[in-house]
Amino acid sequence: MTIFVTKGDAPLTSVQLEKRAQTYIKRSWPDQDREKSIRKADGLFDAFMDTFSSNHVTNVANNTFNSQLAAYRTATSRLAQYVLAIGRAEATEEQGTGEYDEDGNEITETVVTVAAIAALDATVEVTTYDEEGEATTEVVENPLIVADVSERATAQAVVDATPEAVKEI
Repeated sequence: MTIFVTKGDAPLTSVQLEKRAQTYIKRSWPDQDREKSIRKADGLFDAFMDTFSSNHVTNVANNTFNSQLAAYRTATSRLAQYVLAIGRAEATEEQGTGEYDEDGNEITETVVTVAAIAALDATVEVTTYDEEGEATTEVVENPLIVADVSERATAQAVVDATPEAVKEI
């Protein structure tokens, strides 16, 4: 069997995939054996290559799947991050202290599990200086929010374009 890329593996570049394929062919059919089979026209190397070629289609398909899966995981991870323009609310939970009251009930305390992060200002002031040293201040959209929106849009496009078979893994 010449299928050497399985779904769920780390994706290979096209160069890595081709090198691996060539290595497999050379290991299975060293140069001298290939030359001998071709000269004799016995069809043995041709039969091997027919099988290898059909299995290599599976390798390429599996590698495409793996690339899509890696991109999907990266995109969903990016989308899971909080939105800079909105910020993030504090999250707390009740945790036991290991101490008990006189009735035998465990004493709990509220613990912050996720710190709050304030939303960024939608605009910022930018001061620029001309050649004569004159300052000009203008209000622009916050570049961090602009970048966040752009990255989220790119990540969402990847998620939307990902085949369902990849999303199900």
